[in-house]
Amino acid sequence: MSANLVTIAYLWAAGLFILCLSGLSHQESARRGIMYGIVGMLIALVATAAAEEFTGYALLAGIFLPAALIGLFVASRVKMTELPQLVAILHSFVGAAAVLVGFATLLEHGAERAGAAALILSSEIFIGVCIGAITFTGSVLAAGKLHGVISGKPLLLPARHFLNLGLLFATIWLAVVFVQGSGDPASQLVPLYVATAITALLGLHLVAAIGGADMPVVVSMLNSYSGWAAAAAGFMLSNDLLIVTGALVGSSGAILSYIMCRGMNRSFVSVILGGFGTGEGVVVEGSGGEHYPIEVPETTDLLRNAKRVVIVPGYGMAIAQAQPSLAKVTRILRDRGTDVGFAIHPVAGRLPGHMNVLLADANVPYDIVHEMEDVNSDFPRTDVVLVVGANDIVNPAALDDPNSPIAGMPVLEVWNAKAVVVLKRSMASGYAGIENPLFFRPNTRMLFGDAGTNIDALLAELQSESAGVPVG
Repeated sequence: MSANLVTIAYLWAAGLFILCLSGLSHQESARRGIMYGIVGMLIALVATAAAEEFTGYALLAGIFLPAALIGLFVASRVKMTELPQLVAILHSFVGAAAVLVGFATLLEHGAERAGAAALILSSEIFIGVCIGAITFTGSVLAAGKLHGVISGKPLLLPARHFLNLGLLFATIWLAVVFVQGSGDPASQLVPLYVATAITALLGLHLVAAIGGADMPVVVSMLNSYSGWAAAAAGFMLSNDLLIVTGALVGSSGAILSYIMCRGMNRSFVSVILGGFGTGEGVVVEGSGGEHYPIEVPETTDLLRNAKRVVIVPGYGMAIAQAQPSLAKVTRILRDRGTDVGFAIHPVAGRLPGHMNVLLADANVPYDIVHEMEDVNSDFPRTDVVLVVGANDIVNPAALDDPNSPIAGMPVLEVWNAKAVVVLKRSMASGYAGIENPLFFRPNTRMLFGDAGTNIDALLAELQSESAGVPVG
């Protein structure tokens, strides 16, 4: 395939990637967007392999086929609750690839250029390797935190900010040394090795200091890093499509990180500096009052008599795998004439859009899934709110307590409804590790136990009652 045809193929692929991102911005078009992305990637792979200058077909087959089989195997077995850590570990691969491409480019082409061209190549290599190293180690640690093999509690070392600044200044100094050696790869290897180690350590330290409550933002942030790492690799390889694709991923990840930060009323810098969230539920001392337990039959009565019901899903729903039964409960209530909707907070779960993915997988209709801004004004006319495994995103302390760690964070104002039923295993706190006054309000009832078991029990009672009820 000629260079002109490869360029045309890359343009088509880039256009499909843009359509992919556009499709992913709405639930209704997300599946179509994924197909655009798949087709675009196939075009890119075929065009690259068919290029006139490419000859390593045996090597490509030996690498591509096993990797594709491993990817299919992992994707087919991963649980929906494990998507965040899968995404994080995939980000680490992009970072590792950028590091390897950087070293390969230096060794193969570092001595071929001189003057300004050598300076430009050296800058591309150094930036790509450093971003890749941060992305790799940060993503691996984030995946470990999300999977539970590493504590989500922030690791706050003494003088950690000075440590980060020291690592940053050391990296900048090494960049100067590296660029000064342009055209002589042998002299550049040592500063590049040291810079790789320092930025890898920086990636570990940055993510280690970030608490569990900020993990959704961390995943989005690492997504952006992986995009910029891919773009840097594109510059090193002189591959226009990789540059465009990396820039798309990097910019969209940065925008999503901003949206997530705004959804938590936290600045991007404060997230990077870390320290927010325990990473696991804890029972907070000095409870705010008496809580009021409820059982499944009473909850069923509330739902049966309600004209409007809003369901707020959280990570507890994902852990309990309650979404399929919850979708069936929703269908029964809607068949009875009840107005049922879902309210999604921007940082619910451990991944941007995590709850939307789970609900879509359970075939919950897109048109009844609403964002926080659209549903908060409707709570005063809502009869029952069912909070399924959510905690921090429905905490009124965000609005009522100026001294709360989440003060100012936009939350779902479920307490304005006539009745609130919270499905939780215990009175433990959420990921932020702070008490939730909602649990002690007079219109709140606590349905303790596994959310999946309780939703199944609710479904069984509603199904038995609906046996003779006409639907329409």
